[in-house]
Amino acid sequence: MKKRVLFVVHNHPSASPGGTEAYTMEVYNALRASREFEPFLLARADPVVPGALVAHAQTPFTALEDDPHQIMALVPEDRYDKFFMRMSDHGAFAGRFMDLLRQLQPDVVHFQHTLFLGAELISAARRALPEAAIVFTLHEYLPICNHYGQLVRTSGELCTHESPRRCNGCFPQHRPQEFFLRKRLIKAHFEQVDVFVAPSRFLLERYVDWGIPRTRIRYKEHGLAPIRRFESPPREQPNRFAFFGVLTPFKGIEVLLRAMQLLGPGFDGSLAVHGANYAEQPEEMRLRLDELFKATRDTVSYAGPYRHATLPRLMAETDWVVVPSVWWENSPLVIQEAFMHGRPVICSDIGGMAEKVTHQQNGLLFNVGSAESLAATIEAAAQRPELWERLAAGVPHVRTIDEHVAGLESLYRSVISQRDAPETERARAAW
Repeated sequence: MKKRVLFVVHNHPSASPGGTEAYTMEVYNALRASREFEPFLLARADPVVPGALVAHAQTPFTALEDDPHQIMALVPEDRYDKFFMRMSDHGAFAGRFMDLLRQLQPDVVHFQHTLFLGAELISAARRALPEAAIVFTLHEYLPICNHYGQLVRTSGELCTHESPRRCNGCFPQHRPQEFFLRKRLIKAHFEQVDVFVAPSRFLLERYVDWGIPRTRIRYKEHGLAPIRRFESPPREQPNRFAFFGVLTPFKGIEVLLRAMQLLGPGFDGSLAVHGANYAEQPEEMRLRLDELFKATRDTVSYAGPYRHATLPRLMAETDWVVVPSVWWENSPLVIQEAFMHGRPVICSDIGGMAEKVTHQQNGLLFNVGSAESLAATIEAAAQRPELWERLAAGVPHVRTIDEHVAGLESLYRSVISQRDAPETERARAAW
């Protein structure tokens, strides 16, 4: 019989098409072809869901009609305590989760995220299934940083480390003792994890600094599903730039638009902004963006959100992909997507972005947060066709989702084998 793997993620991609959600679905679909493992997916959704989903009085879980292996957890967001990363229902949802685990009997519980679900689900999984392997992929820094997991201070300064007093400086409404307790509670749940997966070496080092033993974390770069590239005819001037992503303050869209404003209406090039979640942003930010889009209308077009299926065509209409994030990032999928389509990347010179993009080899780096530095970089890129050709030729191979899943399968085998060993608990690294 195949061994069962249950993926747990904070949102279903059909309702919230974020990077972690899309990645989890790709891994789930790829693992379905495995001869050794049978995947299941548990994803949270709001209780009021259009369509065929029906909440039952006895359980918050309901399976999708067209794929019973996909299970929705109908949990309201307001029951989640964002500071302590736990549910405020005194363990009721964790108890229901344990009942589900006892029914499914997965051999591996692979957490992709516990946002809106509660970090206590990790300990609940260990109590319900003492012999099961528990894997946790670290997608961002929320356990370390209460500021949306960005490692950016509320003043806007990049943060290099946490401490109770330092965090209290960003959030004076929470005493240093509360931050001390927050870390202890989260780490107590993390102690039940057999192995963590880090998609970037930068993120891996941040969690080692935070306190996870290095021996418990494995670096595994994400993979992408195969794509059909649209081949565009050769261009004399590679002056088409594009932004792909969500329009949150941390993604640096304001830095990019200010750079285009500096270049002015006479700039011989264009920028297409493919951005989602515009209406969900704070009103002050929307007003600033409205002004910037108005000031740059001669060279910038706002295309709105895009469907993933249209990405090959959009990439064919793009010469350079710009990733201007003002936070460290982890392992931005948009960089891998750009590389898979043969497009060099212009990005901020920090964190997971600088790890993926090598300056003057497969892209260009600029000073993070500096509209002036980005404007100069864009202008140079637009005027030098030979630079584009050289950097496009240096774009690296992108791991496929099948290669990535093969690595996960190997990891699952290893962890299951270790769990079966008689001295497993005594041999595990101390925290």
